Amino acid sequence: MKTIVVKEHILKANARAAAENRAGFGRARLTVVNLIGSPGSGKTALLERLATHSEVRFGVLEGDPETSLDAARIERAGVPVVQIVTKGTCHLDASMVHRAVQELPLEGLRFLFIENVGNLVCPASFDLGETARVVVLSTPEGEDKPLKYPGVFTSARAVVLNKIDLIPHLSFDLDRAVETLATVVPRTPVFPLSCVTGAGFDGFVEWLVELADRIMGPVAGPPPTGADV
Repeated sequence: MKTIVVKEHILKANARAAAENRAGFGRARLTVVNLIGSPGSGKTALLERLATHSEVRFGVLEGDPETSLDAARIERAGVPVVQIVTKGTCHLDASMVHRAVQELPLEGLRFLFIENVGNLVCPASFDLGETARVVVLSTPEGEDKPLKYPGVFTSARAVVLNKIDLIPHLSFDLDRAVETLATVVPRTPVFPLSCVTGAGFDGFVEWLVELADRIMGPVAGPPPTGADV
């Protein structure tokens, strides 16, 4: 019983911080995407490929239990990034995001991507104040992950099915994977793509731009500043 009470307290405090984040992101006219996926699913590679699309102007908060290796990759791609090292914690929380975003230059940005810690369980419970969650599932993980981890998939606004370029080398059935996702999240768009070849990427970029237009409206007015968040 004590464990349940502690967890409830933590989630309530996180919900308050997430609401504050969401209000600040709205004032800054930022569309915020919480990227969730297993280690090695290709979250960082997805951001590197997005950096080649000028219509998606974005910054990144990079979450990892240790090291700044992924943040260094994002920086080399020319994208502003702030590393959040969780020191073993299996997810980001709203307070971590609030502190980190103060260090990120937001001028001229339309999107903020939060690359969560590699995990399909813990991050699903923590609202960060994001506009949308996107789950990244890679073909080497198999078709059954939506059935094993339904919570994170049902909380997603979209699913990226990454590494389709590897399908010829795997016992992976793309049609079965899409059908499995349709049983778990029947109204959620699925984007099969490859961060290596770029196949299928245009559709995902179009979805992101449409999301921003729908949530925040077309780009207009002066760019946001860090003080707005």
